[in-house]
Amino acid sequence: MRTDKPFESAFGVAAVNASNSIGWNIQGVVGELRALRDRSLVTRQRAGNPPKLPSRKALGRVIEDLSTVLFPNRLGAGDLSDEGIDFFVGHTLDASLRSLYDQVRRELRFVAEQQGAHEPDVAERAADITRQFAARLPSIRLLLESDIEAAYQGDPAALSVDEVLVCYPGITAVTHHRMAHELHELGARLVARTVSEIAHSSTGIDVHPGARIGRSFFIDHGTGVVIGETAVIGDRVRLYQAVTLGAKRFPTDEHGNLLKGNARHPIVEDDVVIYAGATILGRITIGAGATIGGNVWLTRSVPPGSVITLAVVRNEFFEGGGGI
Repeated sequence: MRTDKPFESAFGVAAVNASNSIGWNIQGVVGELRALRDRSLVTRQRAGNPPKLPSRKALGRVIEDLSTVLFPNRLGAGDLSDEGIDFFVGHTLDASLRSLYDQVRRELRFVAEQQGAHEPDVAERAADITRQFAARLPSIRLLLESDIEAAYQGDPAALSVDEVLVCYPGITAVTHHRMAHELHELGARLVARTVSEIAHSSTGIDVHPGARIGRSFFIDHGTGVVIGETAVIGDRVRLYQAVTLGAKRFPTDEHGNLLKGNARHPIVEDDVVIYAGATILGRITIGAGATIGGNVWLTRSVPPGSVITLAVVRNEFFEGGGGI
């Protein structure tokens, strides 16, 4: 059990007495919360203070700064000169990678503790993951350039590629995903999931970092889009708002526990367009060049070039018994 100093020593006896006189009973609530935390640690067979999880706030700053590293002229400081850009990029990159390294190291320690394993090389592994991630940043930039161009070419309301980069929530979500996916592939899966959930909170677009997405990907409007962990998306695919690429069912083992990591989400081949509200479930394949109409519910594969829409609703007036 922890033996921290009494609550009064941290906040002052006077403040506690004042609160208690009003009737909040802060000291009692704090004591009950401590007892619950201690009981939880015992239940999970932890002793003392558990390892710290990666910080969502810190990772938010990391991704924001890395975005400025990728696009310093548009997302960086407004007064950057040509001579100063490289210095800005280098300085910001160094600070961001140091912070990322610290968050990856937190994850590795946490996972090791969860698994009851001893990890003597956590710092070395965290440094290696961060180093490999940094080496992939130029490739991430190239992918994002193709995504931005696809958004600009695919939306007649877009006035410039700069507007797309700065304003479009789909690009914000994809920027987070491109970085989160690389971290996921390198083994920093909790950090990657945190990065994706930061984008989810700000854009309403939920893309699991495990999803594999090709070049020139465009999410138009975007609110409510869900893309599952094992989804595979080809090149030049366009999604509209409220599209779901989800799982049809969740297989379990002989003990009733969910099986993790099995392929359960759709494969969307190149040049597919999926309109608003479509729900596509299971490990099915949407063939290249197919068009999936709005609000379609789809659980079977469709061949290349297909056009899938809802049945047309017919409205007829039956006058004088006509049609009956």
